[in-house]
Amino acid sequence: MTEAAIGYPARLFAWIGHPVTWIGALIGWLDRSLNRETASFALRRLAGIVALLILLGVTLAAALTLVALCRLTGPLALLPLALLASTLLAQRSLYEHVARVADGLERDGLTGGRKAVAMIVGRDPESLDEAGVARAAIESLSENFSDGVVAPAFWLGVGGLPGGALYKAINTADSMIGHKSPRHLAFGWAAARLDDLVNLPASRLTALLLTAAAALDRQADAGTAWRAVRRDAGRHRSPNAGWPEAAMAGALGLRLAGPRVYGAVRVEDSWMGDGRAEVTAADIRRALALYRRACLLLGGLAAVGSFTTLAL
Repeated sequence: MTEAAIGYPARLFAWIGHPVTWIGALIGWLDRSLNRETASFALRRLAGIVALLILLGVTLAAALTLVALCRLTGPLALLPLALLASTLLAQRSLYEHVARVADGLERDGLTGGRKAVAMIVGRDPESLDEAGVARAAIESLSENFSDGVVAPAFWLGVGGLPGGALYKAINTADSMIGHKSPRHLAFGWAAARLDDLVNLPASRLTALLLTAAAALDRQADAGTAWRAVRRDAGRHRSPNAGWPEAAMAGALGLRLAGPRVYGAVRVEDSWMGDGRAEVTAADIRRALALYRRACLLLGGLAAVGSFTTLAL
């Protein structure tokens, strides 16, 4: 909950960076060192597997070393470990980035919305109207709630700081080299496939959290959220993104996903939810309110899990 309350201090980031930037620097070095454009497709895929193994090995060694050093403090070890673990979640930063899209639409119209949404999505902002900007923001909130909050919390619960750090390394690798560009189609294959695998449990848990949060929100509908998940989640081109997006769409009475443009490429994707597609800045605010409730539920689950572990 530390990250949700205060975020990651800007002065600390300027001084030592952030764990994700450290991981990203290693991935960038491995990409430059091992991803040879003159090599065959098979060799570049093998190089990507080797790079992923190196990344995971270094990350695990660093996490285990930090755990060992923290334990030297005796009973107080839980405090530094909790602070380190909190840096792997992105509750506050995700909220702030999505809220800026609503701010931009309300203050500067389409131009402001496009400028803000370009910071959080990969699609061409110039191809989006105001409804498209708002949908993109809510889709990003839904998917990144799973990838940036629930998944690291899940793997922290399963494997402690090493589990959370390994997840973050995999997810960062997918975001940097897991896309289907000519340079990374082969080299990033292993990172993309492993990221799909480790996000399977969290995406389903995220859909449950959003549905439960909708039951506590007078402006949302838990029943419609669950029906949208059961009907639409499996039709998404991603094995994971459809679950939180369908839950969010159903809960708010919206339609999300659908056809989109990335660069100059039009992607034909299924719609999540069967509500209205004319989404507004006010709907972004509703989505953020639902997200806050879901984060509180996640915090409650984490507290119960921690208490149960200590009791055992």
